[in-house]
Amino acid sequence: MKKDVILAGVGGQGVLSVAAVIAKAAVRSGFFVRQSEVHGMAQRGGAVLSHLRIADAAIASDLVPRGSADLIVSMEPLESLRYVDFLAPDGALIAADAPFINIPDYPDISLVLKRIESFSIHRIIDAVALGKSAGLSKAVNMVMVGAASLFLPISVENMEKAIEEMFASKGQGMIDANKRAFELGRA
Repeated sequence: MKKDVILAGVGGQGVLSVAAVIAKAAVRSGFFVRQSEVHGMAQRGGAVLSHLRIADAAIASDLVPRGSADLIVSMEPLESLRYVDFLAPDGALIAADAPFINIPDYPDISLVLKRIESFSIHRIIDAVALGKSAGLSKAVNMVMVGAASLFLPISVENMEKAIEEMFASKGQGMIDANKRAFELGRA
């Protein structure tokens, strides 16, 4: 078993937290994990990309080969399209629907969403609304972890344990809100 995942977004959206939670949960599940990150976030709004590879045997490289990603998870719709050349023909594309307009010629959001909808396996998530429903508007990233979890070989229990570990220093209220966001993303 091998799952190759591309995680994308812009600085400040929690892409690296998404990668950390999924990686922790995968290790907890007994899988081998390799991860690589590209930080373009010298200032908020720069591109952030993480390659995450999960397998039941040793993995030689940190990088997902183009055309072989089983899953792309993006915190921002246009960023998901930036990396579609990594997606395998039978791969899934999951994107939050809210644009982060950080460039002057950002395309019409309806066209971006229509392009995402053209992929045979796709999910467009109203992650902002779900995060607010969980009681924490900043929990968009955990909403996206929940949506991604449906495509990963990791138990809900191990995902929730990883969320608990990630937010332990922030108190029980923060843990509970992020776990609610995760569950709403799964739903």
